[in-house]
Amino acid sequence: MTLKDNVIKNIVMRVIKSQDYRTEIVNLINAEFLQFAMSFFRKIVTAKLNSEKITIDWYKDTFLDSNLPPDEIAINSGLNTKTISNMYRSTAKKIVIEAANEHFETLYDSIKTLTENENDTDLTLTIKFNGVSVDLNINESLIVINTLAVKRAALRGGLWSSAGKRAEKYLMLTLCKLYGVDEQYYNAEHFIRDKDLDVDREIDFYLRNNGNEYKCEVKLMGQGNPESADAIIARGSQVFVADTLSQQNKNQCDQLGVCWVACRDENGFRRFRYVLDKFNIPHTDYNGNLDNDLPIILEELFNKK
Repeated sequence: MTLKDNVIKNIVMRVIKSQDYRTEIVNLINAEFLQFAMSFFRKIVTAKLNSEKITIDWYKDTFLDSNLPPDEIAINSGLNTKTISNMYRSTAKKIVIEAANEHFETLYDSIKTLTENENDTDLTLTIKFNGVSVDLNINESLIVINTLAVKRAALRGGLWSSAGKRAEKYLMLTLCKLYGVDEQYYNAEHFIRDKDLDVDREIDFYLRNNGNEYKCEVKLMGQGNPESADAIIARGSQVFVADTLSQQNKNQCDQLGVCWVACRDENGFRRFRYVLDKFNIPHTDYNGNLDNDLPIILEELFNKK
């Protein structure tokens, strides 16, 4: 089981137990960033030692090499592919390489200007690996520091989105397992957009019974997030399951006739029984021990994927 899988399991357990799950994603960001930093520093030592040039070209030749994957080239230049996509409306490799090289030249010129104007400040970054060390001057050090900052920002944005999205599916599956809902009464398959429709959006999860399907919107969001009501209206959902819902969010759901479950409320997951009752979906009430049952359920779900 991967590190991300363990994080998803921990997120689901914490949400159902009315605990804050965000620390799990922060820990994942830290772990992946530190792993990247160590690998990056090793590459820097190797590149610096192998370079015959004493200019910044050693970094550009190695870290903006067109043979590297586009996302690596972008990060190494101080950009990320999402920014390039927003700027050029494309992440084709040719576009990424051009944007990365252009940005790197601009970044390096800015650093040179800064260090020339701040000539009373000096910085040397020493990296040691397997008994071998290299020194980076202030210009090189600032480029490396900027690259690390961009990488962490990219990880932060990507992991919050991807981890949260993956956890939403397993949250619904786990709720169904807790209440003994048979697989015939829900659909957890990935929803495919219908290109024939003018407006069509991804649906997270379906409950179903007697030929009827009930759309479930799942959001692990913060309190008062206005996205909640917008998502319900846009997708015509009949069920809304969230980590946290403000009273206004709950009132909006009630006005729209949407069943809501706010897991962060005390024993909030138990409101899922109300959802099942409303749609006459066969189930059994849950009277077990979450500490014992959740690890077993999640282990089974991840082993099936």
